Amino acid sequence: MASENTRKWAIIPEPNSMTVGEGTVLLPYAERVNESIAIGDGDFLLAHQLVADIRSATGTDWDIATGDMWSGFIRLRIADSWDFDSQDGGTAGAYTLTINTDGITITGCDFEGVRNGVQTLRQLIRQNGAVLPVLQIEDAPAYRIRGYYLDATRGRVPTLAWLKQWADKLCLYKYNQLQLYIEHTFAFDGMSETWRGSSPLTPADTLEFDQYCANLGIELVPSVSTFGHQYVAMRTQELRELGEFPEAADRPFSFIERMRHHTLNVADDRAFAFSAQLVDSYLQLFRSKRFNICADETFDLGKGKSKQEAQRVGVATLYATYVGKLCEHLSQQGREPMFWGDIAIEMPEILETLPNNVTLLNWQYEPEATDEKIQLVAQAGAKQIVCPAVWGWNALLPRIDDAWNNIARIARYGIDCGAEGMLVTDWGDFGHVNDPRMAVPGMIFGAQYAWNPAEDTAENDLLERISRVEYGDCSARFVALLRSASAQAVFTWRELVEYLELDDGAGNCNTDVAQTIPCLADRLVDHLSDCGNAMTVREARNRMMRNMATTIERIPQANRALQQCMVDIAPIAVHMGNPGITAAVRIAMEGQLLLNRVGFALAEAHDVRDAHDAGDWRPSDYRALARELECWCEAYAKEWNATSQPSELHRIQETVWKAADELRRISK
Repeated sequence: MASENTRKWAIIPEPNSMTVGEGTVLLPYAERVNESIAIGDGDFLLAHQLVADIRSATGTDWDIATGDMWSGFIRLRIADSWDFDSQDGGTAGAYTLTINTDGITITGCDFEGVRNGVQTLRQLIRQNGAVLPVLQIEDAPAYRIRGYYLDATRGRVPTLAWLKQWADKLCLYKYNQLQLYIEHTFAFDGMSETWRGSSPLTPADTLEFDQYCANLGIELVPSVSTFGHQYVAMRTQELRELGEFPEAADRPFSFIERMRHHTLNVADDRAFAFSAQLVDSYLQLFRSKRFNICADETFDLGKGKSKQEAQRVGVATLYATYVGKLCEHLSQQGREPMFWGDIAIEMPEILETLPNNVTLLNWQYEPEATDEKIQLVAQAGAKQIVCPAVWGWNALLPRIDDAWNNIARIARYGIDCGAEGMLVTDWGDFGHVNDPRMAVPGMIFGAQYAWNPAEDTAENDLLERISRVEYGDCSARFVALLRSASAQAVFTWRELVEYLELDDGAGNCNTDVAQTIPCLADRLVDHLSDCGNAMTVREARNRMMRNMATTIERIPQANRALQQCMVDIAPIAVHMGNPGITAAVRIAMEGQLLLNRVGFALAEAHDVRDAHDAGDWRPSDYRALARELECWCEAYAKEWNATSQPSELHRIQETVWKAADELRRISK
């Protein structure tokens, strides 16, 4: 589809049908965008987007008008009739774009179609300035719903200003839905003990952001945990009795335990009143009729306070009854319920009980995922949205290969099985150490494959296109270098957290943490039967580090490769004119260099590595490394503030400081 004329520019998502003609079109130095009032863009936002990009790319100022009495070199129109169908048989979001010497015309079948055509033209202007290619595009999305799901609760609460920037970027790549994941980081009335100190989002933030997204053609869908993942709420004095294990509420904070425990005890009648209060107050702040109750990873269901009831009716029935009650509660208010599908898929009998208006969010994050779970839901006749991931969690650098494999695969499966949409997820497990700006390549993968999953796009080709379109990188190497850097993450943030949290705070081995580490989980029971006592922290850490011995051997080579990536990316970044992403990437790479060195030092301290066998590289002395970690953490904190509220930055800092203290301890 691409010709020689298109090699220096790209469009993401790649249009379904594009014909590039001979020659170019020079934008006039003073002209006008004429946007039809029939589009329904009350503030003429689409025209203003084009005028802003023309000004940025060419330095010239254009006018805006509407009505047939006014001329316009760029014309935005709604079609009187439409005969170009999208891949799913509908026309929502479809558009045509024509660029020739007579001017530029974007015609959409609806507001979203015109919006999508405008985003295509904006990308061309950003790359080509005043000289545009002659072309004709007919385009439409494969998925009606193309959504993004952003974690705003597990450590990082974005600023409202940054959320607006993110919505702008989602608009540019033709997303039409956004959800924010909320557990405890919203200022609900009467729940100050839950959200205190978390920099919570407020009703005013939500109302403003909901309007902002609506103007961009993005549906902001409310999403809040109502069942599982109640870690903070179930540790409060006021609400702990609603949890499955209230006796565990005073355990020391743990990133790992936060991911696995604290499910609502739904056998308690007060639980529904709690969930309904969250739902009823939150939904009033959104114009969307959809509502995501989450209801995922209810690991403790039937194991604590609800055990007797689960034995009586069964865990599946207990789960389905509660979720069904919440869905019915929403339906009675004219809302369309959504929830994560992991539990229902594990217990397929639940699928048969779902009301017709419920949408299952079918998440699968494995890079080599199969279509089995998606087919299972389709065969049950349930509505579903497929949900891949950008693969940024637990890491400073994004795992770009994993994101590409996962997103491209899941998008195709979803289309084959009749899914209604795709929701690309961006999680922040273990404190949300991942800078949200690192998710951009994965987000753009999602944009491409939600629009055209059948497109046989090679990963390297897409990385080059992202480098050009998103980062303004004429060399088209920026994202490939970021991918190469991420491949050098040997000892990651996850391993550091696991190592540190094996200590329960009192010098004992935290068995809940140990059970999440594969090399320790199987050994815990054997160790107890062999020795008659629990594994010590030292024994657990020894085993963990020895299990990583082969991986640790890669660190010297990996850090040399990572340093070379930093050298190669620096001159490219200079010409991109984006100091924010340049700083974020540099801090992430420097942090991974240090994490690798920490892993090497810990392995050495546990006699996994012989210092004399370190080859031509070995870490600095432990105290010097500790000081470097602390200095890096200060720079990291400054970059955190570029996108996020203070929220739980202190927990990341405390983890880094614990690592530094551990290095000083083992140096004695």
